[in-house]
Amino acid sequence: MKKIKVLVAKAGLDGHDRGAKIIARALRDAGMEVIYTGLHQTPEMIVEAALQEDVNIVAISILSGAHMTIFPKIQELLKKNNREDILISGGGIIPKEDMQELQKKGIGRLFGPGTPTNDVIDYIKSAFKDVLYA
Repeated sequence: MKKIKVLVAKAGLDGHDRGAKIIARALRDAGMEVIYTGLHQTPEMIVEAALQEDVNIVAISILSGAHMTIFPKIQELLKKNNREDILISGGGIIPKEDMQELQKKGIGRLFGPGTPTNDVIDYIKSAFKDVLYA
């Protein structure tokens, strides 16, 4: 059976990864295959990992305030590699107005602090209901 494959990444200089690790574990417990890149990843490193691992979704955890730069850069790099089929989502400290602006540009749903992990799981499962998962 094929599983939904998720790359969880921490972009930029942000060194706080508790939320990313909690999400990674929750997604794994929900039957998804999860790759966690670790801290201090550049958009180029994230996209390279996404391409190598052939993921369905890139989930970015960002608390540093660089979300208006990081998300579009990842989106641009995926487009350059003809992988617009990879959903870009994520969460962190992102103002609601910025979330709306990023979503207008084609970024998937973004989640703020305190979001129940089931909300994230349900969103991903609904986005990939055509992918079989255990």
